[in-house]
Amino acid sequence: ESRANRTNARKDWYVWADPKPDGTPPNNWLSVFGGSAWQWDARREQYYLHNFLTSQPDLNLHEPAVQEALLDVARFWLKRGVNGFRLDTINFYFADRHLRDNPSLPPELRNDSIAPSVNPYNHQLHLFSKNQPENLDFLRKFRAVLNPYKAAAVGEVGDAQRGLEIMAEYTSGGDKVQMCYPFEMLQPARLTAGLAALTFDRLAAAAPDAWPCWAYSNHDTVRHITRWGLSDAAAKVYTTLLMCLRGSVCLYQGEELGLPEAEVGFEELQDPYGIEFWPEFKGRDGCRTPMVWQTDNALCGFSSAERAWLPVTAPHRPLSVAAQEADQGAILHHYRAALAFRRAHPVLRSGGMEQVASEGEVFRFLRTGEETIFCAFNLGPDAARVTLPEGVWQAIGQELGGARISAPTVELPGWGCVLARKG
Repeated sequence: ESRANRTNARKDWYVWADPKPDGTPPNNWLSVFGGSAWQWDARREQYYLHNFLTSQPDLNLHEPAVQEALLDVARFWLKRGVNGFRLDTINFYFADRHLRDNPSLPPELRNDSIAPSVNPYNHQLHLFSKNQPENLDFLRKFRAVLNPYKAAAVGEVGDAQRGLEIMAEYTSGGDKVQMCYPFEMLQPARLTAGLAALTFDRLAAAAPDAWPCWAYSNHDTVRHITRWGLSDAAAKVYTTLLMCLRGSVCLYQGEELGLPEAEVGFEELQDPYGIEFWPEFKGRDGCRTPMVWQTDNALCGFSSAERAWLPVTAPHRPLSVAAQEADQGAILHHYRAALAFRRAHPVLRSGGMEQVASEGEVFRFLRTGEETIFCAFNLGPDAARVTLPEGVWQAIGQELGGARISAPTVELPGWGCVLARKG
């Protein structure tokens, strides 16, 4: 209806704009998936905005009726008992009213945390096409709809420069969404002790009450086993670290099996992002292949069909759930033990996080609340030492490979950790 003409009741439900006098798009905004963020529509003789695919036109949330329609969609599902929502690209909901050009971004400030380096999207500072202040008021309205149902929302924050700070804005104050996941731990560079400490320093400076949802892998990134080149020992210590961080935890399907990124041939790709930028960027299908439950059928128990949307690749078969159930040293059992450890110590789920620091490859902090737990992780292959804070400490977490305590200074092997309770 919106695209039919410029006079209908929903004419402003999407972001429409006239061309420049020479017929080109109204500004320089780029699509995350390549090319201009504007698509010409012959019916209205205008361009419409699409931050992603041309088949995904952006709603105009400056229009009050659009906001109310979206909130009605939320009410529809809440009345039917859903517990909450995952909000895609939560910082893209509003565009600048005046459609001003984005400034260019100097090469030294670019990074490929959100888009691959071959994508010109990285050449702009997306000052006007997303991250608009009006979004905060809309999220407050959305939270008011959630509250009577005691429902929750998790948002995806996609921004290569200010993702962590935007996440803090959207989750602080108790009146917007309950949690968001930024991309700080989803980046190509391995999460070192120094990067981890810097992340939490930035978070504390942005908003002490912000609530992140941490993840190492998801549907948009190369699986972290491959991305960071992790050994089995390294993968296990990173798992334990994740369960000890302040914030919520998101585990991606197959992560608990230690699945590497799948090699998917061009002829089998489904992801339009990968098809556009192949072969320099192979898209996201390598992390989206079927979950492997068994080893003895064509699709490893994922489906009884002859073919699935994406194939099961050979390296995943021996890592199936069935195969790992029989191996007590498998990473699947480590994930279960780490989750049980987090559940057994509520301070890890909701307590404070203090004295965050890095010493070489060791990342250390205290979790504080009804009990105090000291956590230190050697995020490197070489042995290291860590000194416990003052007080009497009891070693816990031996089932996760936690080091024993016999002196104030603890020897940590490569990819080792110490977990200790005070008192």
